[in-house]
Amino acid sequence: MNRLLKPLLLLPVLALVACGFHLRGSTALPKGMERVHLTVGGGGDLQRKIARALLASNVTVEKDSGTGIAELHVPIQNFSIQTLTVNGVAQVTEYAVHYHVLFNAQDGTGKTIIPGETIDMQREYSYDASQPVGTQAQVEAIQASLVDDMVQAILFRLQAVRKHGEEAAVKAAGTAAPASAASTMNSSPQAVPSTSIP
Repeated sequence: MNRLLKPLLLLPVLALVACGFHLRGSTALPKGMERVHLTVGGGGDLQRKIARALLASNVTVEKDSGTGIAELHVPIQNFSIQTLTVNGVAQVTEYAVHYHVLFNAQDGTGKTIIPGETIDMQREYSYDASQPVGTQAQVEAIQASLVDDMVQAILFRLQAVRKHGEEAAVKAAGTAAPASAASTMNSSPQAVPSTSIP
């Protein structure tokens, strides 16, 4: 029985791999990024989670910059909330949480491999005026999920540079200007974060 069950359990995983899905884990970064000095404006969860992802990719995260050390710089990261819908009694019933990040990267020789790229994501959620505490918890959960997704987006961008080179990676991102490749992620109302809160 066990011999029959094991291949059957592997089928969903093989199907996901075949369609291009990859489990989150280590990422092959461009050459020259074996040692990285990371700076994130505002620090917080984004800095901590990027550092953790770099370590998982066998990258040494250095406290200081120096010769042979790559630079991953995130000068801007900010959240904003937008009103989406209002009911008949002028009460807001739906909001969108926006997450905006700008980052750039240089390899260990000082060569710029990502001159500057913005990534914008958003999630929508319904607002219940009778449960403001629950709503705040929902917003915090959405923000945590957006940070997780942002880390993956940054690593995938670096992975694309390794695989295809800067010019090809920019074209693949669907942008004509190498200094500003933007992507937006939207989810349906009452979106539940896809990742756990740390």
